[in-house]
Amino acid sequence: MKPALDWMDLEPERYEFRALPMHQFALGRRDFVKIFGAGLAVFAVVKKTAAMQETAPGPHGFHTEELPKDIGAWLHIGEDGKVTGFVGKAEIGQNVRTSLSQTLADELGVPFESVHLVLADTALTPFDAGTFGSRSTPTMTPQLRKMAAAARSILIERAAKQWSVSPDKLAAADAKVSDPTSGKSLSYAELVREDIGKETPPPDEHTKPAALWTIAGKPIPKVDARAFVTGSHRYSTDLRPEGMLYGKVLRPPSFGATIASYDDAAAKAMADVVIVRDADFVGAAAPTAAAAEAALAKIQVQWKEVPQISGKDIFAYLKKNAEPSKDERFRKAKGTVSDGLEKAAHKLESSYTVAYIAHAPLEPRAALAQWNGGKLTVWMGTQRPFAVRDDLADLFHIAEKDVRVIVPDTGSAYGGKHTSDAGLEAARIARATSGRPVKLIWTRQEEFTWAYFRPAGVIEVKSGVAADGKLTAWEFHNYHSGMSAIETPYDVANQLTQYHQVPLVLRSGSYRGLAATANHFARETQMDALARAVSMDPVQFRLTNLSDARMKAVIEAAAKAFGWPKSKSEAGQGFGMAAGYEKGSYVATFAEVFVDPKTKKVRVTKLVEAFECGAVVNPDGLKNQVVGAMIQGMGGALFEVIQFENGRITNPHFASYRVPRFRDVPEIETILLDRKDIPSAGAGETPIMAIAPAIGNAYYDATSIRLTSLPLLPSTS
Repeated sequence: MKPALDWMDLEPERYEFRALPMHQFALGRRDFVKIFGAGLAVFAVVKKTAAMQETAPGPHGFHTEELPKDIGAWLHIGEDGKVTGFVGKAEIGQNVRTSLSQTLADELGVPFESVHLVLADTALTPFDAGTFGSRSTPTMTPQLRKMAAAARSILIERAAKQWSVSPDKLAAADAKVSDPTSGKSLSYAELVREDIGKETPPPDEHTKPAALWTIAGKPIPKVDARAFVTGSHRYSTDLRPEGMLYGKVLRPPSFGATIASYDDAAAKAMADVVIVRDADFVGAAAPTAAAAEAALAKIQVQWKEVPQISGKDIFAYLKKNAEPSKDERFRKAKGTVSDGLEKAAHKLESSYTVAYIAHAPLEPRAALAQWNGGKLTVWMGTQRPFAVRDDLADLFHIAEKDVRVIVPDTGSAYGGKHTSDAGLEAARIARATSGRPVKLIWTRQEEFTWAYFRPAGVIEVKSGVAADGKLTAWEFHNYHSGMSAIETPYDVANQLTQYHQVPLVLRSGSYRGLAATANHFARETQMDALARAVSMDPVQFRLTNLSDARMKAVIEAAAKAFGWPKSKSEAGQGFGMAAGYEKGSYVATFAEVFVDPKTKKVRVTKLVEAFECGAVVNPDGLKNQVVGAMIQGMGGALFEVIQFENGRITNPHFASYRVPRFRDVPEIETILLDRKDIPSAGAGETPIMAIAPAIGNAYYDATSIRLTSLPLLPSTS
């Protein structure tokens, strides 16, 4: 069985998938001899370019592997009745541990409490390309159900053989197989004394339809919730094995800077300190983090810096440096835009911009690395443990089988923990410590500076609408931000959609929703302006131009819950809405804002969002995903922006990088549309997409001022 994922399926804005690792380590003489044998060798050190982000021509660090077909690779039923599932996905706050446990328990017919999941461990779980793209539920739910259904069938057949009855006369539930006629029963524990792990499911194995779910579909509390609430859960930052040292890295003053001169004699003279230099990488290990920092402070180093683009020039740069592409995925056309514009009663041409923003996870990057007899184990919070394994094996010239990456349940990521940065750094320092483990935790400033960002972008839209409110033309160009959700869901006969690649400036990559946040902002803001141009209600205008019944349903559900249309009760009040679909799910968001007539400060007072992603596996977990996305989306909408000048991030702290605070959270209502007739889709990305345009449209309703840049109000405090 091959993974249902290919490099060509990935959105181009996942820049980090094509990027080289953050560090390139030199191949030492001992390593060279180990790999190639003794002899005469000439070593060449390859320096990084001055670019902030260096990319390989292909999908570096991304590949697929043949997935195991045998049941035992995915689940194990113990003689004590406990069920263990094995999944390569990571738990990063999205509650996939709970929903996948529900899936296994439901299909296998065992109590939920008897299921335990092993997640994201390259030594124990099947290969997984990574936890991204809202793929965990749509890919792992059917996979686990197929394996569980096959296991259940085998157990029924075993019981039928013992009782000499037809298998179709038996029932499996509550961890046992029963014969309703005779009243006999055998527990799964009794039936698995002969291992079923090497069995493979038939290709036509049937699983339970969502309408028959009894455990899945229920609001079961989060697995290990008490541990997270009480602080007893151990993140990567909490691991402290015996003999552990703390690692720190000497960071350059700006992106692309290289070492011009270096003297570490004073640092090496310190007691209990290990200093590592590998090309432009410099690290220290010591019994305390403070001692490691003190050692780095003693190193005499001069850096060669290079000129960099600054934030004030970024949008002009993106337009000027767009690269022509022959990739057919980047350009979609239907009809003729010029013909559509000729038929339009109203034409509108607009330009939108989105700033770089940071992921800002509560848990910064952290890793613990230990070498043992040429083998390497790394514990770290990552969304792609197998890709990290590959990077480690490649950079340290060892076999993949000699690298193990373990992911403790991680403190958020939002698409920002796909790369191997902290793991590589901890492992490189640990290689010099004679087997002692090294833990490295990025500071908040390092997280804001050296992690990758959601890419900035420029979006240009040209559109036309007839007097009756029907769209006649739609032309949409995205520069750099990305292709996710770039195509319009609305019915328009004449349209052109194009994505334009641009060389990277800041290190960029995936962010929750990818470019869908930018593309929805531009599209839904433009739709609001078109509705007003023909004097139509914004909801009715969208419904007039829609044939997609699922998108209509979320708009109508959210509008009803919000009480649309609303009458204003005071000056400064405004209402707005936006909608869209992506990754197999649909969203509609309605916003109420208040803009102070004197100070012009904006406050979001209410958000209502309807969301539909097929059959719901865990309503509570899904609601938490949706609400969390709405609050996070407020940050990108109103005030989040990375500021940079000549290769330096100038606001690398929460004190200067504004994120939503408790006082910003408005009244929130979530409506979940449970479609048991549609396969479950993921929910990690889509709920965030319509927040910014809904708020922006409400702002226009309150002020008659159309904002076309994200963040909408960068000066909001």
